[in-house]
Amino acid sequence: MRGFIDELRSIRARDPAAGGLVSVFFLTPSVHVMLAYRLAHWLWGWRMRFLARAVMVVARMLTGIEIHPAATIGKRFFIDHGMGVVIGETAEIGDDVTFYHGVTLGGLLPSVDSDGQRCQKRHPSIGNHVIIGAGAQVLGAILVDDCARIGANSVVVKDVPRGATVTGIPARPVSAKRPTDETKFQPYGTPADLSSDARDRAIQGLLDEVEILHSKIKAMEEARGANAPSLFAPDDDNDDAPHPPASP
Repeated sequence: MRGFIDELRSIRARDPAAGGLVSVFFLTPSVHVMLAYRLAHWLWGWRMRFLARAVMVVARMLTGIEIHPAATIGKRFFIDHGMGVVIGETAEIGDDVTFYHGVTLGGLLPSVDSDGQRCQKRHPSIGNHVIIGAGAQVLGAILVDDCARIGANSVVVKDVPRGATVTGIPARPVSAKRPTDETKFQPYGTPADLSSDARDRAIQGLLDEVEILHSKIKAMEEARGANAPSLFAPDDDNDDAPHPPASP
């Protein structure tokens, strides 16, 4: 019972709209689907698989969240809003993980025969304290390591290092910072300031270099004198330059 109360409190800490513990229990779809999942996962372990799948089908109709009963999910897992989340059969999720609506932990390829992928790891493994933003698709047997952040609508098909933030299609790192506080919550998995994006830094560096060169050239022109031709002016002595036609 204490563990369940702890889960309710963790949801309240991550969702400012949650209200009190009673509201969290009765009005949060994540709580309802996880109660169904815990039962279905127990039934699956006892090889009552039809009944386990039936429990999760009912939970999906009530919450809009689809979790395979064979998936492995740790403590204090929270799905904010919830609608449209899909968690595949061989997915593994650690402790204190947060998903937003529309997240998929899926496979990359459809099964080509009845036993082609049945006994293979084909869904992602998610570490502890991971946040995955709305609409993100995490595909294949990859590892999203502890404290990683995945931005909204990203498509992740490669491993994500510990503490990294990735966004885009396909997802690329925008920050390699390792958080010092693993419990620090970052809504929607993306920082408010994306100035750490490597591509943005490269473009800004080029713009700064152009500005510096322009300033140097302007200083050189001023040193040569006001009547001196501009360094950017066309060369009148260039015989290859086109000449206007002679007057008749």
